[in-house]
Amino acid sequence: MRPPAPLVCCLLALVACSPVAATASTPLPAADAPAATAVPEAPAIAAVYPDPVAGGDRGEFVVLSIPSDTALDEYRLSDGDGTVSLPNATATGRVVVSTAPNHTRRLTDSRVVGVDGHLALANGGERIRLLRGERTVDAVRYSDASEGELGVVNGSAVRWRPLGATDRPVVSAPGGEVRTFVLPDATGAPLEPIRNADERVLLAGYTLSSARVADALIDAKQRGATVRVLLEGEPVGTRTAAEARALDRLTDAGVPVRLVSGPRARYSYHHAKYAVADGRAVVLTENWKPAGTGGNSSRGWGVVTEQPRIVEGLAATFRADAEWRDSVAWERYRRGRRFERGEQATGSYPTEFSAESVSVRRTDLLVTPDNAQGELVATLDRANDSVDVIQPTVGDWDSPLLRALRRAASRGVEVRLLLSDAWYVREENRRTVERFRDWADRRDAPLSAKLADPEGRYEKVHAKGAVVDGERVVVGSLNWNEQAATTNREVLLVLHGPDAAAYFDEVFDADWAGGGGVGFPIGLAAAVAGVLVVAGLAARRVRFEP
Repeated sequence: MRPPAPLVCCLLALVACSPVAATASTPLPAADAPAATAVPEAPAIAAVYPDPVAGGDRGEFVVLSIPSDTALDEYRLSDGDGTVSLPNATATGRVVVSTAPNHTRRLTDSRVVGVDGHLALANGGERIRLLRGERTVDAVRYSDASEGELGVVNGSAVRWRPLGATDRPVVSAPGGEVRTFVLPDATGAPLEPIRNADERVLLAGYTLSSARVADALIDAKQRGATVRVLLEGEPVGTRTAAEARALDRLTDAGVPVRLVSGPRARYSYHHAKYAVADGRAVVLTENWKPAGTGGNSSRGWGVVTEQPRIVEGLAATFRADAEWRDSVAWERYRRGRRFERGEQATGSYPTEFSAESVSVRRTDLLVTPDNAQGELVATLDRANDSVDVIQPTVGDWDSPLLRALRRAASRGVEVRLLLSDAWYVREENRRTVERFRDWADRRDAPLSAKLADPEGRYEKVHAKGAVVDGERVVVGSLNWNEQAATTNREVLLVLHGPDAAAYFDEVFDADWAGGGGVGFPIGLAAAVAGVLVVAGLAARRVRFEP
């Protein structure tokens, strides 16, 4: 795990994520605008940054939300000990007020206005007032500021978040048609949109070592498309020589490759796996490597969609993550580094499930740490009949997602949990299965869990998905544990509609049956429904499933 992101891990959550730019300021990247936000009717305090990492708390600031064309010089800020007047300027949207503006401008692309005088935000707590004349227009009280974090005002509460972390909403798109696929069966599906792109390809991943993927990106570049790649800078274990060669090829071909890395990193891991190619997008559970998208090892799930809101939501997420200060160019990153030979995936597997186009009533785009965990817990809590879940492994027993699974089984929802039988997680997963068995037996709850038996159809489970009530499908990069859900960048889709659910449940049923598997029926019977799991992305260890 990289350490918690420091000073620069919190302002863009509110400042650079605002869709309203201040007059005469540097424009914010469109990616950082989460949704249309109404211009406020009156000036308000939107956030406070009392405890910079810098010595002497240099660079602390207050973020104001300003109505259209407001004369700032009509207002003052007070910290109880002193009062500062805002400058003679007109502004709209987010404005950052600081007594050290040059320092603060390094932390945000939003408009920063400098003020003279005393404005000291106490780390232990303070009441900040926005004044017009002698009248208090708005006031915020906070306590116990966290170093390097922004206090975002949410009603009467202040929520502390890493400076720079986004606060993206759930993006929903109305019905249409999507293309569902699984790996290793349909290896052409995740690359087909890239191979046909003429205008843009934005590829986000954890790692990228596949020569096939590199070839497709270079070909798109040569056709005139704008191609960009964003990856994790510090993957668990080591970056392989094969990946270094692939990334060297991309940069030599003029494809910018950036990696999320360094002390300003806003997320523990950039673990998202998706691509935007012209007007289509791919979201999947697999890495861009032979074992994943190459079909040489893992069972994975994926979706291709042309729904404009989802495609643009993913493009916005990419820009928000690639255009901030925690992304480093590959050429700079690789200097002085050595790369080791990695284990090759060379398996060959039959095509049992072809990609299929299916209709959906709605698609939701979720990202972590911004919104996904709460939405997934709510999805489980709404389950009435069944929950089928496939994961490489699971996390803490008391994590929100696992508690939601047990709540579902407690109210009679049939739950099935399918975990990987890969050698490096087998004993851990066996213990997890036994614990679920004991819990369900004591309550006579309809929950079943087992280890997968690939039976020659794939090597190991790497899919991270769920089917709920035969109506909703969750597909994405999230290993469902508390750390991944709250500190990683992950991307997921929720597909609403029986057709998509039927496709993935057929695959799940086949994987559940396997060759009999290492099974542990639990509760009322070996329930024929689904479970959710919480996995991986925790400590750097050999059993980690990226």
